[in-house]
Amino acid sequence: MKKTAASKKSATTEEAPATEKAPAAKKSAAAKKTATAKKAPAKKASARKAAPLKRQAPAKKPAVVPKKAAAAVKGVAPAKTVAPKPPRGESRTALVRRARRINRELAEVYPYAHPELDFENPFQLVVATVLSAQTTDLRVNQTTPALFAKYPTPEDLAAAVPEEVEEILRPTGFFRAKTKSVIGLSKALAEDFGGEVPGRLEDLVKLPGVGRKTAFVVLGNAFGRPGISVDTHFQRLVRRWRWTEETDPDKIEAAVGALFPKSDWTDLSHHVIWHGRRICHARKPACGACPIAPLCPAYGEGETDPEKAKKLLKYEKGGFPGQRLKPPQAYLDAGGKPAPPLGAG
Repeated sequence: MKKTAASKKSATTEEAPATEKAPAAKKSAAAKKTATAKKAPAKKASARKAAPLKRQAPAKKPAVVPKKAAAAVKGVAPAKTVAPKPPRGESRTALVRRARRINRELAEVYPYAHPELDFENPFQLVVATVLSAQTTDLRVNQTTPALFAKYPTPEDLAAAVPEEVEEILRPTGFFRAKTKSVIGLSKALAEDFGGEVPGRLEDLVKLPGVGRKTAFVVLGNAFGRPGISVDTHFQRLVRRWRWTEETDPDKIEAAVGALFPKSDWTDLSHHVIWHGRRICHARKPACGACPIAPLCPAYGEGETDPEKAKKLLKYEKGGFPGQRLKPPQAYLDAGGKPAPPLGAG
């Protein structure tokens, strides 16, 4: 019996928090077990008093490491709608509210958000989107003026000499593969669709070099049909915000789409992509300059000092030109600057 009592005393000493009030709280709790009903209120008061001791331990912030973006998966059937897995401790309702609030906040920061590829018609947009793979929209915009000046229609590009197209597309990288894609999709448009870009997902994804992401860019911005464009920026940010834990682009599209009305999908894509390019960068996010920092579970992954974070901003937020040579007037009215032509920087 003495050995048991000594063991209990030792255990109590090891478990007690490093604070002067902890032993008193334990003795008080033991005494209350044999107290009469008259002393019941004291028990509740003691419990409330001891509660803060448990909350003093700082919560460990889970590390959110964005995985490498997966390649877009081609498919004809729309992605099946699935419910995203909420972050730890966050209900489905809370997730929807937080996601929609982030989109509203970004809409105020980027009220002029738009596709950052220069285009004047659906044909130019689909070609420019295919060329944007593995390069920046800025580089594509600096390259396509010469391409469309020489080959203004699908029929013209379909009949082009590959070597001549390759020379024009060389600055975009992977120019041989891209030449094959744009000539191939131009032939398909000329032969199968009368030289017109189709306005249906199932037709667009049949074109060489066109996957779901490219198709939704064209549908949303050339035809006004809502769609979510899951590029590398979109994948990175929605995972950082814990809107979904999916890594497959089709599943990300379905999971995020389930959080928003369909009418919001195209603008949502612009808001997220713009934020990823300007502030929430892949390697070093500018957390200290982020307008949605209070809503972001990954806050602190990047630079949190406001002055240092400000130096990380890109494009118009950092005082640099945007990515379009001919941006919409709303962008210019808000202080945005056109991108420089090829060879100017």
